[in-house]
Amino acid sequence: MNSHRAYDELIRRCKEASVLHSCADVLGWDERTYMPPRGSAHRAEQMALLARLCHEMATAPVLGELIAEVERSALVKDSDSTEAANVREIRRSYNRAVKLPKALVEELARVTTRAQQVWQQARKANDFATFLPWLEKIVALKREEAQAIGYSGAPYDALLDEYEPGATTAEVTGVFAELREQLVPLVAAIAASGKRPRHDILEREYPIERQKEFGQAAAAAIGFDFDAGRLDTTTHPFCSGLGPGDCRITTRYNPRHFNESFFGILHEAGHGLYEQGLDADHFGTPAGSFASLGIHESQSRLWENQVGRGRPFWEHFFPRAQQAFPAALGDVSLGDFLFAINDVRPSFIRVEADEATYNLHILLRFELEQALVRGDLKPADVPGAWNEKFEKSFGLKVADDAHGCLQDIHWSGGGIGYFPTYTLGNLYAAQLMEQARKDLGDLNSAFRRGEFGGLKTWLNDKVHRPGRRHSAGELCRRVTGRPLSPESLVSYLRRKYAPFYAI
Repeated sequence: MNSHRAYDELIRRCKEASVLHSCADVLGWDERTYMPPRGSAHRAEQMALLARLCHEMATAPVLGELIAEVERSALVKDSDSTEAANVREIRRSYNRAVKLPKALVEELARVTTRAQQVWQQARKANDFATFLPWLEKIVALKREEAQAIGYSGAPYDALLDEYEPGATTAEVTGVFAELREQLVPLVAAIAASGKRPRHDILEREYPIERQKEFGQAAAAAIGFDFDAGRLDTTTHPFCSGLGPGDCRITTRYNPRHFNESFFGILHEAGHGLYEQGLDADHFGTPAGSFASLGIHESQSRLWENQVGRGRPFWEHFFPRAQQAFPAALGDVSLGDFLFAINDVRPSFIRVEADEATYNLHILLRFELEQALVRGDLKPADVPGAWNEKFEKSFGLKVADDAHGCLQDIHWSGGGIGYFPTYTLGNLYAAQLMEQARKDLGDLNSAFRRGEFGGLKTWLNDKVHRPGRRHSAGELCRRVTGRPLSPESLVSYLRRKYAPFYAI
């Protein structure tokens, strides 16, 4: 077989495997939105079967032969070419997949499907004991996965690499330490200012149906295509890119809290814009896939915070919000509203945290996950360790596990190694937005007019359509001209909070 035919066959097989993966994704989306609770056991068997079939396709010996054939050819001579990027990333995925025993992959899918249902009930009932046996199984399986994959530094590296390819625990720890060093005094200065917004205005009556309409209108305004996507309700908001023309986003509603659904919708719509911005012609290949979860999170955090909590955005949307919620916002000024949605205060729930303290939530989880994977922390001791670290970081005593270690879905889904990508996403978002403003000029005037297409197109060109042709770090360097650092994020936060808190 010549190299061109080998490459075509390799891509055909990858696209076919991606279609099968997308079938599992549909079942995963359904499980977290509409599946009845008693369907959990059967769904676990469905997911286990699909995981086994996907793994068999991903580790087929012929795949390794095709990769090797193309690697020896001139097709990959230009390292920046689509062919070279595809083969490089397919090789990386193949090498990882063949190290994982089929039984382990199947058991992880089965256990995590059941565990997510148990977690939902445990969180609702504030009952960690019910979830503990499942957490113990998951941690044991993920430690087994880390050993199978192998690592040169920390065992956590093997799990982190699944979400942020090429990143190491040591590198991320260094970046996070630098960020913490600058965040802690900023948060302290804000607390010492004595200035507090009228937070109660966000806790008035916000009818759920109007929240749905208003949130969907905002998502459409920033460019989310509802002919190629939909918005549903779930316990823990997420985005599922199921393939070209089908991206599902979700949120949760609280009739007494505006922020919970609205900024959740903007966040997931940001993820959705990335999925809808990928090159559909390359679906199923690295060139049509997202670069990393850190880059994915950069898109959600950029739209949620860099755009969605800014004054220009609300100079356009606040009059519409007052029309949608006249009883709640009729007597509220734009300035008071902006201060309220940008309030900085320690809080228990990560997804509701402000931009300044959010990353402290991630650092806590990052440290606990490493200890779990090393074996230094037993799952049974997670609540105590969580509460101790939380009080040290935030000065608050955790009242119950629903507001502590049970609040996130990630561990129940096996997503150990995922949390650091949120803070990496915040860092990438700030650096990308800074560059977009340099390249595009006066974005604020466009936002005041409700025009977001210029920024969306820039992101499509610079971040979305390149797919996984570059690593996250390389993409950052190519777009912004410098490596990732906390500088842009900290500068942005200082500029934002200075007028509110006179610091």
